[in-house]
Amino acid sequence: MDTTYGIWIAAAAVVALGWLGMYVRRNRGEHPMPDLLRPGKPLPEFRANDEQGNPMRSTQLVGSPAVILFVRGSWCPFCNEQVEKLTSWYKDIVDLGARLIIVTPKPLQTTRRVARFFEVEFDFWLDESLEAAEKLGLLHRSAVPNSFRIEYGSDTVWPTALVVDRSGIIRYTELSKHISDRPDPEVLVGVLRKL
Repeated sequence: MDTTYGIWIAAAAVVALGWLGMYVRRNRGEHPMPDLLRPGKPLPEFRANDEQGNPMRSTQLVGSPAVILFVRGSWCPFCNEQVEKLTSWYKDIVDLGARLIIVTPKPLQTTRRVARFFEVEFDFWLDESLEAAEKLGLLHRSAVPNSFRIEYGSDTVWPTALVVDRSGIIRYTELSKHISDRPDPEVLVGVLRKL
């Protein structure tokens, strides 16, 4: 009886580790850098909506530098942690004359609460249809965990950070290499300081 129970536990552990390994491999950074987002290229035009539903265009950012983050949504703990870490660097970003734009497929109620708590004003742009993500080569198909698909659908955006100068030229691009990988806010601010 004890031997059979042990075999079942071991088999379940092997199956669980196999599934976890497949999930991690599938969500690792094999996503290639989209050529149109390479540093030195102009930021491609894309559209999204602000929190009030007003249409926004990336061309509206010309005239001031910007940090643009593409995040998956409030279901993603790594995206929420990334936004929370950025709050401590928000003053540095604003003092450098830059805007902080967070682009997400769904409203980020959780991260909006974090931003309010730390008294920072991020710009939230909604790419609900994932049209911008697809246009920019950042669409991540079937990457939303099954438990969140009813509310968020199955597709999402590949987590990405851009720093754009005042003339609309991309100066820094980082695509997450792993499901939990996000750029260090200090690196983003360092790029802004060099502009």
